[in-house]
Amino acid sequence: MNNGDDSARLPGSDGEHELQRQLGSEHRADRFYEEQLLDHLNERMREFVARAEMFFLATADRNGECDSSFRAGPPGFIHVLDHRSVAYPEYRGNGVHASMGNITENPHAGMLLMDFDRARIGLHINGRAHIVPDAELRALHPELPRDTAPGRRAELWVRVEVEEAYIHCAKHIPHLVKAPKRTARAWGSDDYRRKGGDFFGAARQAREARGEPGPRGTGTGTGPGAAPGTAQPPAPVPVQAPPPPPPPPPAALPQPAPVPPPAAVPPPPPAPVPLPPPEPAPAPVAAPGLPLPPPSVPVPPPRAHDWQEQAERALAEAERRGPHEPPPDAGREHPHGAGWFGR
Repeated sequence: MNNGDDSARLPGSDGEHELQRQLGSEHRADRFYEEQLLDHLNERMREFVARAEMFFLATADRNGECDSSFRAGPPGFIHVLDHRSVAYPEYRGNGVHASMGNITENPHAGMLLMDFDRARIGLHINGRAHIVPDAELRALHPELPRDTAPGRRAELWVRVEVEEAYIHCAKHIPHLVKAPKRTARAWGSDDYRRKGGDFFGAARQAREARGEPGPRGTGTGTGPGAAPGTAQPPAPVPVQAPPPPPPPPPAALPQPAPVPPPAAVPPPPPAPVPLPPPEPAPAPVAAPGLPLPPPSVPVPPPRAHDWQEQAERALAEAERRGPHEPPPDAGREHPHGAGWFGR
């Protein structure tokens, strides 16, 4: 919108054109005007408006004193009437009517629609605003939704005639993620707490300045440092943080050293097997005509200890005699015949 005669062909204000000249951005600004600035809503802009769930509203009174406000609702609460006009409902608020009061004095209004979730883009709509009763606007546009928000019905609408529509750069728009759904909004509620109470403490400070006690029955309790009965501002809604990363897997515990098997105990040596007793010498046969000799008395076999002693004595005797000396009983017959090992 331009009020200067020398630059009536240019969009925007005289002040912005003067700053463009001073800062050397005229060429960039002219390119933006030519490529991005429209005096109507194209198809993609209309689709963007139809799915918007919020916007920021700028108004000013007859003296140029500005005000900004926030509006929100389900997708479609901003209704596209045609490619040159939109309308949004006005619901019951705090009873001040600052925005609509400014519109009655100064129809110029600016809307900024933001998409923080999907496209991360914004749309500016500047134009002239008019307050229209629900019945009157519905007679012209019967397609208006009846229930623009659950449990709320608009008594008034604000119709904005589009003069400028242009993009808001995505470069500095943060990406916000919707929080999980909570309890339904208190549309139209007069409950002190559900409307926010005295969150910033302005009412408490005003009462303290007047020396008045705090109100009773607000259901908001008292807070630290507040006068008895003053409303405690509700705690801000915590922003849901992203889920923490999963903890790292636990380090593997050191495995205990294998226990060596017990040393094998050797089995006990087998018991010595007793040698069979030597066979008795055959009975001597008497020559014909000679008497039989008396039977020999059996001699008990020597024990193992006796055998070892006899063997050691025999070895010692053999070493003493040498290899050429015959044993003392050589040529004599052993009294028992076969000796120790037999012949």
